[in-house]
Amino acid sequence: MIFFSGDDVRRAVSPERALDAIRDAFIAYARGEWTMPPKVYVPANPAGDFRAMPALGGGHALLKWVTSFPGNPARGLPTVRGLVLLSDATNGTLEAAFDAAAVTALRTGAAAVLAAETLGRDGRAAVVGAGVNGEAAVRTFVARGREVLLYDIDRERAANVAERTGAALASRDDALAADAVVTVTPGREVVFAEGSLRAGQHVSLMGADGPGKQEIAVEELVRVRVFCDDWEQGETDGIRPHGRIYADDWEQASHNGDLVHAVEAAVLTREDVAQLGDVLIGTAEGRKSDRDITIFDSTGLAIQDLAIALAAIERADELDLSKIEL
Repeated sequence: MIFFSGDDVRRAVSPERALDAIRDAFIAYARGEWTMPPKVYVPANPAGDFRAMPALGGGHALLKWVTSFPGNPARGLPTVRGLVLLSDATNGTLEAAFDAAAVTALRTGAAAVLAAETLGRDGRAAVVGAGVNGEAAVRTFVARGREVLLYDIDRERAANVAERTGAALASRDDALAADAVVTVTPGREVVFAEGSLRAGQHVSLMGADGPGKQEIAVEELVRVRVFCDDWEQGETDGIRPHGRIYADDWEQASHNGDLVHAVEAAVLTREDVAQLGDVLIGTAEGRKSDRDITIFDSTGLAIQDLAIALAAIERADELDLSKIEL
């Protein structure tokens, strides 16, 4: 079995390659070619949680065992740690293991920017949150030729990321006013309050990836039209004319993402949400006008991790990788 360290993953998969791989994964999932059992959360309250995420596709099976401990940086430890395991789906052979944090960052940045490109308009982009995943989103935007504003409550951290990536430091208000905004926060406080979004904006909400997290007010969700990934497209009722919410997976997002708060408040139902993957294959409608507000609610999917793992293993022969005898 070969092992990809974090540096190996980043050497093997560029931000642009990651975006293409993630797009292909969403399409394969929407067509029923890839499958993904539900993510399993193992809470370790109040410090954080463990997550087990399986997927099957492209002739391979994947299992991701990963942590999310938001308080770790204050202890000098990473928030996200774990392993991604990739097996041959024809005979069960374990082929490779990957540093989960690097895979997570690549696919998070790629998914955020893919949603912005699919659902948003051209114009200035912004990333709120300069952690590992936020930096990945910045790098992906930059690789796609977008001008990027960056904001983080930790100004020094934001400055360091801006220097490494070529992003421009911005105030919170300027970042939140950009045409396309990616939020990669711990999800402990609402970033978009009621009435804060303006016509034409796109927001990729990447931080509320677990129970109890929230980056947008429920009242703000009611103003938009809604899409998702893992069920048949439902008809919209026509009473939300200015935008749509796009989630990567309905069953997951409706239990763990920002959408759970709207579902619990009985202001959104399954019929309000269609699939991002269907938008990519043309069976669901995306942005209808320049005034639409589009929101992508992402909880993080194992098919995304599988896409990055498969993209990395394509280049295994070019890299000097560690090997583990089993």
